[in-house]
Amino acid sequence: MSQTCHSMKEGEVLNASHGNYPLFEAVLYGDRVSTAKLSKRLGCAIKHLPIRVRFTFEYDTQKAVEQGIAKDPTLVLDGKIFLEGLPEAEHMTNVFKNILRNSIP
Repeated sequence: MSQTCHSMKEGEVLNASHGNYPLFEAVLYGDRVSTAKLSKRLGCAIKHLPIRVRFTFEYDTQKAVEQGIAKDPTLVLDGKIFLEGLPEAEHMTNVFKNILRNSIP
């Protein structure tokens, strides 16, 4: 896997080669520019963690409103609003570390 950061593509899985890592489903809502920025920042922030994330994108404003999305961009993780706007990479790293800590039995 390349160590450079890039905007994720539709259906792309971050850390795909690590089948033993837990897989989360991420839907990024917003316009193409803001979701690309968020996917790139998120990928950079968590690529070193033992986690896989499959990315999908939703650009339809009506669908976003129906899901309760109020801010561009928004990350919905496994069906729940998880991050809104463009948070700092360090913040994203920390919230994903918390997920991993809390998911260990």
